[in-house]
Amino acid sequence: MTATMLPIPTDAGDLPGLLWLPENLEEPVPGLVLLQEIFGLSDYMQQRCEDLAALGYAVLAPQLFARLDPPLVGLEDWDDFDSWLAEGVELTGQLPWERAEADAIAALGALRAHGAVNSEQVGLLGFCYGGGLAFAAAASAADEERPPSVLVSYYGSALPTLLHRAPLVGAPSLHHFGTADAFIPAEQVEQIREAVTLGGSREQVRFELHEGAGHAFDNPHPGLHHADAAEAAWQQTVGFLAENLPSRA
Repeated sequence: MTATMLPIPTDAGDLPGLLWLPENLEEPVPGLVLLQEIFGLSDYMQQRCEDLAALGYAVLAPQLFARLDPPLVGLEDWDDFDSWLAEGVELTGQLPWERAEADAIAALGALRAHGAVNSEQVGLLGFCYGGGLAFAAAASAADEERPPSVLVSYYGSALPTLLHRAPLVGAPSLHHFGTADAFIPAEQVEQIREAVTLGGSREQVRFELHEGAGHAFDNPHPGLHHADAAEAAWQQTVGFLAENLPSRA
């Protein structure tokens, strides 16, 4: 399955995006904006986009690091784990959060406007940095009365700083965390759970804890990957999307 380029109109000029469409497309389909982790729109992130398209979704991944100087798609040289991690953190720090959030919201609009997409069925899915960014974009879009249809957040790293915005995120949502996450400790995970579920009163919010998994457990790098958690989380994500954003695949 091959992606095509889709320019995303923003207030700071077009941002490049990659679009995957399901095969044998005959009618408009639900859409998902996928937001990258700190390593950019890597081969791993692009594979997840392809996986989602195979389930029947139109998937748009904005190239957020195209804003950097020099522009970048993704970090693939991971032989030196510590350097790779440090470079990802540094690059993310160079991109102003407000700019990334505006670009994520613009990607929602671009996907809704695409002729192959059902404009009333477009959601957000993000990993790590992108998991927090998806949450923030969902809050902003809801404030602008264009909320996403669903939200899936994998270990959203910025969530501890965004909990005051939780009341705005009313879409059905799924949050994944590992119980051995050294970046987001257990007490913060529980604070996130309390906030996003509004103290347990939001039945449309699912919160999944994956035993023994660390941060970024879905990433295939040997220093991050937790095979059991990655498989369980993916199957939960597929089931959640089938229930709340059903495709015809």
